[in-house]
Amino acid sequence: MRCGFTTGSCAAAAAKAAAYMLLTGKIKTEVSIETPKGLTYTAKLEDIKRSEDKVSCGVRKDGGDDPDITTGALICAEVSISCEEMTGEKIEIDGGTGVGRVTKPGLDQPVGRAAINHVPREMIEKEVRQICRLLDYEGRLKVIISVPDGERLAKQTFNPRLGIAGGISILGTSGIVEPMSQRAILDTIKAELNQRRAEGFDYVAVSPGNYGLDFMRRTYGYDLDKSIKCSNFIGDTVDMAVELGFRKMLLTGHAGKLIKVAGGIMNTHSREADCRMELLAAFSVMENVETGLIHKILECPTTQEAVDILDGSGKLRPVMELAVNRICYYLNKRANDRLLADCILYTDKNGELAKSKGVTEWFTLLAQEQVRRI
Repeated sequence: MRCGFTTGSCAAAAAKAAAYMLLTGKIKTEVSIETPKGLTYTAKLEDIKRSEDKVSCGVRKDGGDDPDITTGALICAEVSISCEEMTGEKIEIDGGTGVGRVTKPGLDQPVGRAAINHVPREMIEKEVRQICRLLDYEGRLKVIISVPDGERLAKQTFNPRLGIAGGISILGTSGIVEPMSQRAILDTIKAELNQRRAEGFDYVAVSPGNYGLDFMRRTYGYDLDKSIKCSNFIGDTVDMAVELGFRKMLLTGHAGKLIKVAGGIMNTHSREADCRMELLAAFSVMENVETGLIHKILECPTTQEAVDILDGSGKLRPVMELAVNRICYYLNKRANDRLLADCILYTDKNGELAKSKGVTEWFTLLAQEQVRRI
């Protein structure tokens, strides 16, 4: 399947081209940048507008074969010479029309700032600085990123719920959009489970992605090189594990994703369902958390913010233990009790939040397996 490029890559390419045209006075019809993943992105430029003190242009987002609502959107950058004092910075980056603005804490950018995440900001600054060095320009530049259709597109995202108002977010950590074919992912999961079962194991460690594996390595010292990455397909992975005869499963994941499983949601993709705050509020009621704090939890844009509230109340551990118990309940229910499931919940900020009772036995199993592999 064909890869695409993120809104962050588009913004960086447009900003680089606009800076070049502003500082040279020359027209440019395409531009190349290097993405954080190391791949070169060559973008064609559209909607070029030039004046003496500013230039703007746009790059059309190509998401490849990944179904994304921003594919086809025009990501624009306006670069102007700035005479304003910019707190020591030579390049100021902000959002314009169609780029959302953060209104709630707990997101990648602070409240009041344009929803241009830190990696795209770094990409934009890197590319514009490259042009400045090339042309020996030492003055200040202002970069405004805009998306003409961004406000309409944002209504089809979770941005309004997250507290991002007025447009889409400029995102991306690698600069590349890797297409996710559901069938291809499920086939890969099945193949990896098959391989492990063929090696004689009747237990398997599962995590939605690399972060869970990194957490196990960092916190417990276990390198789960033979674990399974299940992406959002928790339920399908359980089904396949049961079919192949696995007897035990350990699911390790970030609370922001796995809290959904505590409500019986077996596909954790954001477009499928999201009841994280409602579930956390329900568990908080069961642990007699103060009513006012429960109301605050229901308004939280991110799981981390809700976790911080619970941490401050002194009820974080018991609430998360309830969540882990419910996760295990639904995993075992999905398996029709033909597989015994355990779970570890964590966040990057707090580390381990809770784990089910059987996890201690898992540590012994995993340690023994690692010794055998050395």
